[in-house]
Amino acid sequence: MGQPLHKPISSFSYADYCRWPDDERWELIDGEAYALVTPGLAHQTVVGELFVQVANFLRGKPCRPFVAPFDVRLPRRNEPDDETTTVVQPDICVVCDPTKLDERGCRGAPDWVIEVLSPSTAAKDQIQKLAAYERAGVQEMWLVHPTDHVVIVYTLNADGAYGKPAIHETTGSLPSGLFPELLVDWGLIFQDATVQPTPPPTKDFP
Repeated sequence: MGQPLHKPISSFSYADYCRWPDDERWELIDGEAYALVTPGLAHQTVVGELFVQVANFLRGKPCRPFVAPFDVRLPRRNEPDDETTTVVQPDICVVCDPTKLDERGCRGAPDWVIEVLSPSTAAKDQIQKLAAYERAGVQEMWLVHPTDHVVIVYTLNADGAYGKPAIHETTGSLPSGLFPELLVDWGLIFQDATVQPTPPPTKDFP
């Protein structure tokens, strides 16, 4: 949710991040700061309904769902928090290891991350942020396109890398690879008029 903010410093850390004003939202990816803009109506509609479905399924189970703003610190080599240079706020994440949770949020990879794309986030989410999730070991990653009505699913393979993603239309229902009994109902998510599909381009004929 933002473009990189360039400041006269080569790299930021979580220590810098914690000193910034509380009324500003940021992400750090490999030391680069991204200002987070207020998301639009379609984005929040999709995130809200997705979170409701995930949270309802996980109620009473060991894994816990979280919705942004929620800091996820992704250290590279077990460095202390103050030296960590990647801190992200996934739209939705699920954490199954309670030892990763503390008052600051989550330290280490969530098991499942869902990012809902918007014009200001699409490039970052699909390039820098996806690479950070893969490197950290996020097992399952969904990229949801709210206007194109497509979801791209990345799954970590035995080599610790994302293989070829699976691409699905947001029709019917879709299970999570980690939670096969959880069927995300796209009909409930996209019934709102604010998230209707983008119409195809038209061509004027002579």
